Amino acid sequence: MDRAKNHFITNSIRIKNEEIFLKKDTILSLDSKIDFSQFLKDSYKKLALNYPKYHKMDSLCKLGILGSTVLLRGQDFKANTALVLSNASSSHDVDIKHMQSMESIVSPAVFVYTLPNIVLGEISIKYKLQSENVFFIEDKFNADLLVDYSETILNSGKALSVVCGWIELKNDQYDVLLCLVSNNGEIPFTKENLEELYRFENE
Repeated sequence: MDRAKNHFITNSIRIKNEEIFLKKDTILSLDSKIDFSQFLKDSYKKLALNYPKYHKMDSLCKLGILGSTVLLRGQDFKANTALVLSNASSSHDVDIKHMQSMESIVSPAVFVYTLPNIVLGEISIKYKLQSENVFFIEDKFNADLLVDYSETILNSGKALSVVCGWIELKNDQYDVLLCLVSNNGEIPFTKENLEELYRFENE
């Protein structure tokens, strides 16, 4: 029996190459010549995130907040919504900055972000989530893992919905797919459908 057939991809967001797609529809397309830092700033303004704490976060957390904010706008979700995220580079970018800062005065503001799962905390704080959460480090996007783990949480009754996906960032190269999974929607939550969403803008 396919446990995934009772759950659906309610909403999805893709962030890559200076573009943001919601359910494969372009909602923001910026100049491809801008750098990553400017992309994060411009996206914040144009999408009216209105979350001042965003500016103090590291880049991985900014991607997480940017993606989750757009993903969850107008959606029905509860405080027990679980978070199941993954990437390949962990907190590489901020680790490098922390290492460089050790040559002079170590910055607590940088050190606090030297774990990839901090993005889970930032999303949970913003949405007051009281939920299961996990961050996996994988060599590449692993739809099997994301579906299996999310389904385990959903079938256990510990959560009514899950935000799952991939938030990769290394050397200012970013690749994001986030999905809201629940009992509502038209796209069955399967490995094949999750992989198809990831391949979109990634081939």
